[in-house]
Amino acid sequence: MSVDLSVAVGTLRLANPVLSASGTFGYGLDLVDLCPPEALGGVVTKGLSPLPRAGNPPPRIVETAAGMINAIGLQNVGVDAFCRESLPQLRQRRVVVVVNVFGETMDAYVQVLRRCEEEEGIAAYELNVSCPNVSAGGMEFGHEPQQLERLTARCREATEKPLWVKLSPNAPDLVATARAAVAGGADALSLINTVRAVAIDAERRRPVLPRVFGGLSGPAIKPIALRMVLEVHRALPEVPLVGIGGIETGRDAVEFLLAGASAVQVGTATFRDPAAPLRIVRELEAFCAAEGVGAVQELVGALAWP
Repeated sequence: MSVDLSVAVGTLRLANPVLSASGTFGYGLDLVDLCPPEALGGVVTKGLSPLPRAGNPPPRIVETAAGMINAIGLQNVGVDAFCRESLPQLRQRRVVVVVNVFGETMDAYVQVLRRCEEEEGIAAYELNVSCPNVSAGGMEFGHEPQQLERLTARCREATEKPLWVKLSPNAPDLVATARAAVAGGADALSLINTVRAVAIDAERRRPVLPRVFGGLSGPAIKPIALRMVLEVHRALPEVPLVGIGGIETGRDAVEFLLAGASAVQVGTATFRDPAAPLRIVRELEAFCAAEGVGAVQELVGALAWP
């Protein structure tokens, strides 16, 4: 059975619904021999700031029983280096590029957008307003609805391209922040970012990470992410969603689509299997063929509610 894998996230058409997640796939070129980025629905870049950023001191990653905790601190090469070095190669390979944008201030977000707007080959932007392991520019924007609406509106003025906002599972009221992002002009919402967590070294009686707290990702957060996608979809059924959190198989992707996501992002799974996003595309296609689903789009929001 032939399966139509194409989906739409608002006005953005994707050949399939599987994208790489920001921060786990570099700038889209690190794993080309194992997972060609052009074979995916799209690549979400590592978060870009106006200037290069060193990130937090090591150790910055801790393996957990069902995932990992990271406190990378949004290390990146800066928007100029990305536009000069990585984007031309992605453009040549015809990759659907979603640029993840980060800033310590609202002006910094706008600065990144304006620099990117000078270039060809960017399909959409994703605003990171929910990183739990930086001192500024992270959760304060994603937790306070009025601040988030203002930031989104500022960014909306800077571009006509699709604008996604990546929501925090740590926010006091996720639906309120979702509504605020949409009110500010977001075209779609990505959810969820990592869950604030801690790892402790029992022998040393100290936190493992120098910053103490980090962001938990991987299979451990999948049920939480599914619940949050479902809640936001039920509250805002017309808003396109991109599901993130513990997706390791095609079946996982199907669950997010049923909950209301139009597409998904694969992140932590690539640390164990660098070709995981591509494998998930194949598994998703096989699932649909076995279940008699002619088009993946049919699954979006198709969860039978009791």
